[in-house]
Amino acid sequence: MGKTGTIEIFDTTLRDGLQGEGISFSVRDKLAVSETLDELGVAWIEAGNPGSNPKDMDFFRLARGLGLRNAKICAFGSTRRKGLSPAEDPHIWSLLEAETGTIVIFGKSWDLHVTEILRADPHENLAMIAETIGFLRAEGRSVIYDAEHFFDGWLANPGYALETLRTAWEAGAGRLVLCDTNGGNFPETIAEGVRAAVKELEGRRGPVKGSEIYTDDGAAPPQSAPMPVIGIHAHNDSGLAVAASLAAVNAGCGHIQGTLLGFGERCGNTSLAALIPSLELKLKHPCLPPGRLEHLAEACRKLAEIANVSIPVNTPYVGACAFSHKAGMHADGILKIRHSFEHIDPALVGNGRRFLMSEVVGRSAIAERVRKIYPSITKDHPVTAILAARLKSLEAEGWAFDGADGSFELLARRELGLYTSFFRIEAYRVVSEHPTGAAIACSHAWIKVFVDGEYEIAAAEGKGPVNALDGALRRALTRFYPELVEVRLSDYKVRVIDGKDATEAKVRVLIETTDGQTSWSTAGVSADIIDASRAALVDSIEYKLIKDR
Repeated sequence: MGKTGTIEIFDTTLRDGLQGEGISFSVRDKLAVSETLDELGVAWIEAGNPGSNPKDMDFFRLARGLGLRNAKICAFGSTRRKGLSPAEDPHIWSLLEAETGTIVIFGKSWDLHVTEILRADPHENLAMIAETIGFLRAEGRSVIYDAEHFFDGWLANPGYALETLRTAWEAGAGRLVLCDTNGGNFPETIAEGVRAAVKELEGRRGPVKGSEIYTDDGAAPPQSAPMPVIGIHAHNDSGLAVAASLAAVNAGCGHIQGTLLGFGERCGNTSLAALIPSLELKLKHPCLPPGRLEHLAEACRKLAEIANVSIPVNTPYVGACAFSHKAGMHADGILKIRHSFEHIDPALVGNGRRFLMSEVVGRSAIAERVRKIYPSITKDHPVTAILAARLKSLEAEGWAFDGADGSFELLARRELGLYTSFFRIEAYRVVSEHPTGAAIACSHAWIKVFVDGEYEIAAAEGKGPVNALDGALRRALTRFYPELVEVRLSDYKVRVIDGKDATEAKVRVLIETTDGQTSWSTAGVSADIIDASRAALVDSIEYKLIKDR
């Protein structure tokens, strides 16, 4: 491991994560991601390949002015091209032009790739590694070496795979990262490969001109260092990236690469959001600066917002369901002894406990949930019994509140007499048009609302009926409640409740809404999908207005 025994966290969201399907970042997005990761406290941010496109080079130019406090930004690229010296390779010069203090270089460690993909001689591949790293070190850059396909190469030809590591180390790379590029190896294999690398490099002389391993603070480097920092870069094609990374740490790795939310090429990379808490809380390896772990969930939400993706609700530690309890027995147990059904305190990672309201939930959980708005309630309070009965009745009609926290709170407020309506819809109309030859159908909504003794009428056009209705409703209300300008739908789901009724079946609409700071969910049920959407939209806006007040 590293000098202090801590585990270095290296985030590659802006490079490997960007290769995930559906992920795209503008230059401004990349700057915002960098600031989010730096605020969280990761050690390294791999920000892209400056030679691959002008956008990445623009980012590196602008990133110099970010003033990051915790993270170092790295440029990423490959070893020199076959047949060229580093000084003749434009790609190598683009890495230098990025002006990052550290450059990540990947090279081949599987002889199959050397001979069949690069069409190179194994000795030439070693020269490509050594010459590239040596050239960058001579230009004053620190180098992290990514041994691509290391574990597959080690299984096929262990001697050659280990020789590529020795070559990179002796050329001046301070960190050697072992990559499970195909994501197919089991944790036991990862651990064995890491131990083989550690054994191979222990006691060997490092780069004679000094190493950057212990010089991030500017101290003079030793003439030779006893060991490089060994790292792990795992992909999740077998669903084992986090497990593989933990196995690598136990085998001697002190540097872990991944993406905060786990997205990346194919099935993604190691999810740092799932890994960091396990390292810090379970294995007692510090990864982030003191006090930053409790901001993990917040950082994940920020990054998801920038990437325009939703965090899967079952994401360990930071997902919405990570500390959610639905069964009455579980909820009762957690209220008596926290660790009976929770492996950590949710607050340690910035998350919170949730009791999901449903027909199977007990009165203890209902009371605990309602206590946030009515502190004196108990499981024996009359309203607790009323809410339990209402949940069973409404779920029989097709409602579901375990994913609609906002709607449940409004239901509880109504039963407690704590609900005040902010507006009333007097009438509304939604029309969809499909003009001949038009590429996209157009919908129009008209709505009349009553607020504080006044009527307001508004209309809006949308790409669909719900979009149009949402626009008209918020347009009508914005004069009275300007804060609704910040509100937007972030997710919309429809489910048919009983398919045997075909097109006459009731549907349940679940919407997620955000104001840019927090998110909440509401639901609506009706045989009319527009009316179900209207109910969910009304609850969403009512919840926002109550929350703000």
